[in-house]
Amino acid sequence: MPLFWKPYKSDVTQFIDELKAKKPSLEAEQRAGRGLLWDKNVDRSAQADYETARVEQQPYVYQTKSH
Repeated sequence: MPLFWKPYKSDVTQFIDELKAKKPSLEAEQRAGRGLLWDKNVDRSAQADYETARVEQQPYVYQTKSH
C-alpha cells in the first residue's frame, strides 16, 4: 500500500459532501419536504375497507371477458 493512499470517494459522494458542507440545513429541509408528502397517519379502518372493496384485475386488461 502506498504511503499516501486515500480511500476512494466517487464523484457523486464528493458532490453530496460538498453540497452538505455549503448548505448545512439541507437535510432538515429534506425531512420537512418528506413530511409534507410521505409521513402521513394511516386510517387503519379505511385501509381495511379499501382492501375488501378491491376488484381483482384480469391478467390481460384490454381483452374483453368471454363467457
